[in-house]
Amino acid sequence: MSLLLDQPLLPFLLVLVVLFYLIHQILCHLRRVLTGKGSGSGGGGGGSPPCYPVLGCLVSFYKNKTRLLDWYTELLEGSPTNTIVVQRLGARRTIVTANPENVEYMLRANFNNFPKGRPFTEILGDFLGYGIFNVDGELWKTQRKLASHEFSTKSLQEYVMNTLEDEVENCLLPLFESLAEENRGVVDLQDLLRRFAFNVICKVSLGIDRCSLDPCVVPVSPLARAFDAASEICARRGAAPLFIVWKIKRWFGVGSEKKLKAAVEEVHHFVMDIIHQRKSKINGEDGGGDDDDQDLLTRLIMAGHDEEVIRDMVISFIMAGRDTTSAAMTWLFWSLSCHPEAEKQVVKEIETIGNEESNKLGYECLKKLKMLEACICESMRLYPPVPWDSKHAIKDDLLPDKTHVKAGDRVTYFPYGMGRMEALWGKDRLEFKPDRWFLEPEKETGGNLKKVCPFKFPVFHAGPRVCLGKEMAFIQMKYVVASILRRFKIRPVTGSTRPVFVPLLTAHMAGGLKVLVSKRD
Repeated sequence: MSLLLDQPLLPFLLVLVVLFYLIHQILCHLRRVLTGKGSGSGGGGGGSPPCYPVLGCLVSFYKNKTRLLDWYTELLEGSPTNTIVVQRLGARRTIVTANPENVEYMLRANFNNFPKGRPFTEILGDFLGYGIFNVDGELWKTQRKLASHEFSTKSLQEYVMNTLEDEVENCLLPLFESLAEENRGVVDLQDLLRRFAFNVICKVSLGIDRCSLDPCVVPVSPLARAFDAASEICARRGAAPLFIVWKIKRWFGVGSEKKLKAAVEEVHHFVMDIIHQRKSKINGEDGGGDDDDQDLLTRLIMAGHDEEVIRDMVISFIMAGRDTTSAAMTWLFWSLSCHPEAEKQVVKEIETIGNEESNKLGYECLKKLKMLEACICESMRLYPPVPWDSKHAIKDDLLPDKTHVKAGDRVTYFPYGMGRMEALWGKDRLEFKPDRWFLEPEKETGGNLKKVCPFKFPVFHAGPRVCLGKEMAFIQMKYVVASILRRFKIRPVTGSTRPVFVPLLTAHMAGGLKVLVSKRD
């Protein structure tokens, strides 16, 4: 095989395979036309991109490939039903919707017809294996029940709070003190928050000690680097114009697929080593682990689950817990820096409640930070950590807006676009306005928040697969942001330039968020 890859035969084989694939697509299209099963979109296709025989909307797709999120948003805004149908050569028919009724139908009312599906699980299978975020059916139900039980235990919640307090007070804030006092110049806040979130989720999931947050002291850890590489390559699989290309590269073990294999092996090896070490500790002479071992890994081992199931679940939780909260906090700090009045209100609220609670940000204190929660929601409305999510229909269906779905279609609900729909959020939908989250009579007093329909604001998913860590995520974000803002001012060095929102498995800010840190008066 290695001799074959060194020969000029490989490019020829790739071209040949792609050519056969294109011929197959053309024949399938002709068969649909001849049998009367053309590519009509049914209802909801009014804003769909121009579609040509065989090619579909491939031309428009390539023209907009660097701005897909905004392109889809524009198309959805132009559709009477906020739903479009995208058909292009080399990809399955895709329905993209920003219609809450459709979202509820997919995620709750007809949940069983819209699983993640094999096309999705195949993309992430090498990395996430049979983890909870990458499976359907009975396997998902079993893991969901297990995870739901663990996340609902008071001891795990207390362990998360203790871990959070330890990491913030003994690691994060001392670093900010150093940055402010020593005038060390610009720091990438996105990188710092990702390191912090990685430390917290590794402690909660694996029970391992923290790594340095300071990039000047320690570069990115090998495990974090492997996670980055694996998640980025898997995301690019999903966005590939022709899926068959990455499959060919995987078969031959070349290019990005070779890097993915190495990254996944590194992650698997690291996690399995910790599993074996923890098992040895649990099965020691005393016949059990320490009473303080409340991390998720120890709980799963003591419950008697298989090693590969434990490995895949832990990897899934690390990936989700690290990237989503850090992305949300990064965009929140940038949004607040652009809206000083909102930041002023948040700081005032933190100081007031902190004084009431003896200057300590405890669990009950965090729940009272309504203005901060409104700002977090408003920032995630505009910059959702997961900008889109897809399901694959098992059988033919009809969405509430009369869009026809065919068996095998990819159906994507689109939080990024939903946050920008005038029909959902009004004419000021593109503005950062935390007040929109308060009940109308209580806007001025910062009283109770509205209960927004999760199918209108599905940043934590919704229905049976709603995020189990939603409450923990809010607690973590509130604790971190409040701890920083009560002591420090964060000012981006990019001025008013709007950062670029990059969607991978989870979204991030292109080039990071470079900031200056100073002490608050």
